[in-house]
Amino acid sequence: MRNRLPRAVCPAIVLLALFACRGVPPPANSAPQGSVSDSDLLDVTVANLHRLYDEKKYTVTQVVQWHLDRIDRYNGVYGAIETVFRKEALAEAARQDAMAQGTRGPLWGVPIVIKANTSIKDHITSAGWEGFTRKGHELVAPQDATVVAKFKAAGAIIVGHTNMPDLANSDTNRSSSFGRTGNAYDVRFSPGGSSGGTVTAVAANFAVLGNGTDTGNSIRMPAATSALVGVFPTRGLVSIAGIAPLDWLLDNTGPIARNATDAAIALGVMAGEDPLDPRTMGSPANAQRPPYAPQLKTDALKGKRFGVPAFVLAGDGIPFHGIPSTAPQPAFEKLRTAANMPLRPETREMFMKSVEALRAAGAEVIVDDGILPLTFAQLAARVSTYAYMQDGTNRFLATFGPAEYHSAADYLKAVGAPLFTSSIGTEDYFNNLGGVRIVQRVLDQDPDAERTYHAPRRAMLAAYLETMDRLKLDGYVYPAIQMPPPDETMPQDGRVSEGPHSATSWVNMIGVPAVVVPAGFYASGLPFGLEFSARPWTAGDLLSIAYAWEQATHLRKPPTLVEKGLIAVVRSAGRSR
Repeated sequence: MRNRLPRAVCPAIVLLALFACRGVPPPANSAPQGSVSDSDLLDVTVANLHRLYDEKKYTVTQVVQWHLDRIDRYNGVYGAIETVFRKEALAEAARQDAMAQGTRGPLWGVPIVIKANTSIKDHITSAGWEGFTRKGHELVAPQDATVVAKFKAAGAIIVGHTNMPDLANSDTNRSSSFGRTGNAYDVRFSPGGSSGGTVTAVAANFAVLGNGTDTGNSIRMPAATSALVGVFPTRGLVSIAGIAPLDWLLDNTGPIARNATDAAIALGVMAGEDPLDPRTMGSPANAQRPPYAPQLKTDALKGKRFGVPAFVLAGDGIPFHGIPSTAPQPAFEKLRTAANMPLRPETREMFMKSVEALRAAGAEVIVDDGILPLTFAQLAARVSTYAYMQDGTNRFLATFGPAEYHSAADYLKAVGAPLFTSSIGTEDYFNNLGGVRIVQRVLDQDPDAERTYHAPRRAMLAAYLETMDRLKLDGYVYPAIQMPPPDETMPQDGRVSEGPHSATSWVNMIGVPAVVVPAGFYASGLPFGLEFSARPWTAGDLLSIAYAWEQATHLRKPPTLVEKGLIAVVRSAGRSR
């Protein structure tokens, strides 16, 4: 299906990386850039790109080729894109150039990237796992994921599938199907996971924007490491049909962009009902609907009241996938405190600077130990989802699997090996939580689902909203990550880096909207990200807050890329077709 581009490889592991290897030079048959100016296209916005098209300064083909040239030049160092869709992207660009003037979609001629767990028809959905790329057993998508179909209908041009950790099951970005992705601001450091490939690609100008997926922080945390805007929509605003799940009860997808306006445009494209995702059907009458870009206001922060969740500042833990309701209280509390994630002093300092900037912009920020305290973290920890992991995988494969397999059982029979452990709920740690044996079940048929999942989730959402009502809050604000991005050339806590880490997985549990915005830089030069969350179905208000923050602070600055980096940390510079 796809041919690998060769890449120089140095035989050493990442932790011992002390020297550099050159990435692969651009292919000999790459088209010349011609008169394209870097100053026009570096960090170009959707609006400015459309203006350039309208002025006939550039063709779509020139713009797509410029982005492909960036990939050729830098992807061998940064490892952001697993598969480059060179031929298809240029063919679509030529088709758009040949079109008569007329109605164009909101992302017409805009180069984008798609995360590798998101199905693109006739391409391998690797989801970062080598098991989906096994020769003769590849997971070739029979159709587009719903969001991919929407992007294409809006005129976007997909230049690549971005790298991600195996089935999104990591806070950093190393995959068995491709390798490691480095941070665009310093390749030695982590971009976070699991949307690390998308954030590095967008920050490095391999594309204008892209999609990420988020099961516990995986849009928001990587966006924070890379000075980008990352949107976690209200669950149900955007379809997740066609996205290989990690935990389908927590999964979501949303846009990642360099500014709030582009994120708003992209979210408007992605949003909408989809029969393949029942949670998108029947949104409330008061739901704020697209287009979102016209709803953005520069003064949206004035008079707003934000609360700071006390449990986030305290580092109180909420275990991923939750803890079964049948776990005894002593075991429950032991498991919950094991998930504690202290807020690093330098991150607290950056956050308090952001609080002052919010106040200077006219917002009121309330820091009080009674706002979502430890009891909220304890409540959240009871939302238990691990028993339904295989159910989500089977639902995905039933529609988006290849002809050879449409379930976990089919895969085992066809390949002779099981699916990735998280996909089928066979991870030893999660199978025995607090002395409770978790058996995989089908959510709709489980008599315990009300007690283990639905009721705790409702109680948690009620506590979230009650605090907003009582204190007349417009939202919450908190650090998107509990620490700076770690240096992956050095051990962290005595082992290979597994982070950075956040305290934001509670957002997934109740499905409320959240957005991360660039909020400055640490002394190291690495980005700090600030996160806001709000009431369900208020995407317009939330994006307006992000836009007003952006206009008040102007804290983002682009990275300076290098053509030499660490040793080669991906298997190739990127597969291409």
